[in-house]
Amino acid sequence: MEDRNNLPYFFLGIGVGLAVGLLFAPKSGEETRAALKGRADESRDYVKRKSSEARESATDFIDRGREAVNRQREQVAAAVEAGRQAYREAHGSYPPESEEV
Repeated sequence: MEDRNNLPYFFLGIGVGLAVGLLFAPKSGEETRAALKGRADESRDYVKRKSSEARESATDFIDRGREAVNRQREQVAAAVEAGRQAYREAHGSYPPESEEV
């Protein structure tokens, strides 16, 4: 059987379990609603906290990546300049005007 065909049964099971749980709950309706609201608030706060942490981690990761790219760019530029300088010292000018190979 395909997974898509099982999904409605899964949600039906969740709904039935929730209904049975509420019917046989040891607390009154008002207490149960308050408890559910409290759990929902805790869950919302948890999700906000985790998303904030994830955002900070992503920002740190991006910053470290930018720094690494800038370091590499500087190293390549220094290497190119060192190569130009070595060429100037060896041949007198850079770039060569008309050297034939």
